[in-house]
Amino acid sequence: MTGEVAVLGAGMHPWGKWGRSFVEYGTKAARAALADAGLEWSAIQSVVGANTVRCGYPGQVAGATFARALGWQGARVTSVYAACASGARAIDTARAQILSGMADTVLVVGSDAAPKGFFAPAGGERPDDPDWLRFRVLGATNPAYFALWARRRMAMYGDTAEDFARVKVKNAAAGAANPYARYRSPVTAEEVAASPVVADPLRLLDICATSDGAAALVLGSMETAQRLGMRRPVRIRAVSSVSPSHPRTALDLPDIATDSAPPGSPASDPFRPSIARAAYEEAGLGPEDLSLAEVYDLSTALELEWYEDLGLCGPGEGAKLLREGATALGGRIPVNPSGGLASFGEAVPAQAIAQVCELTQQLRGQAGERQVAGASAGITVNQGLFGHGSSVVAVR
Repeated sequence: MTGEVAVLGAGMHPWGKWGRSFVEYGTKAARAALADAGLEWSAIQSVVGANTVRCGYPGQVAGATFARALGWQGARVTSVYAACASGARAIDTARAQILSGMADTVLVVGSDAAPKGFFAPAGGERPDDPDWLRFRVLGATNPAYFALWARRRMAMYGDTAEDFARVKVKNAAAGAANPYARYRSPVTAEEVAASPVVADPLRLLDICATSDGAAALVLGSMETAQRLGMRRPVRIRAVSSVSPSHPRTALDLPDIATDSAPPGSPASDPFRPSIARAAYEEAGLGPEDLSLAEVYDLSTALELEWYEDLGLCGPGEGAKLLREGATALGGRIPVNPSGGLASFGEAVPAQAIAQVCELTQQLRGQAGERQVAGASAGITVNQGLFGHGSSVVAVR
């Protein structure tokens, strides 16, 4: 173990389509986290911002952007970008600063104001940019990529469209009880089946939206938590950071082909399972020790994939675990008790931070109708395009 840091405070701005600046969302989430920690802004020694590339220069220097919005007070500023794993990388940066003694109190903020529809690369000709190439060469939007994974599961494991719909029904039920979620209405399997096909076999209600939203954390040393009178704070015990290994035999956009490495079996440690495995090893626990998990459900089919990658069940057994009710609220290992991206939508730099906000509420016993009984350990997992894998383990 490399050491633990305490979650002193957590705050969010509700997800939705508000039509305002990402700075406004992030500042409100930051102030909520500060209030939750019982700290004044002047007590923060460092600000780490998760970047958004869609919001101009301020979005690409997010740490300074939020420090300025809150009022310059001399804090260290850092800005981090790792695609959809940006929030987890920001948390890890803050943790490193605390464990190294550079700062005792660090504010982590992620916020986005997303466009309508699917994400697309910026304009211009960039033939050396794999993300640009997948649109130009393949015409592969994100839903097309999600559908490829869904078809792969159907072919390999016998998953069905009804299984995918069950994921949406489960997550919508949890999201209905979350005041920060964008979509707060229960959904039936019939409604999923009646929604338009976007990328066969996935329908509109199988795919997460793009959203505006923000989340923030105040992290501190264990000594700082004790000084503030926090006897049993939520603690971040591990943050993994992994990249793929060769050879890769499953297509993972924005790459548009599998490896051209010498023929052989897949890597002994495939990318997605290695994300959680590294976190488990650092935290000194395993999937059997978890009370809940927050996973990156870009689509219903991808959530099933994460069950297996987290070691909650064996390969190909994700749908079985779902059908048994194990991953629903009240089940053996609730997954996405927040409602997941199915209920929130993507606000890219904020979503991994929001996952840790959910773990914090659950581990404190403050999740209301979504509360997982006796929650003592939780894991989050995110995958950013182009080899960013991150997972956070929190305990109490």
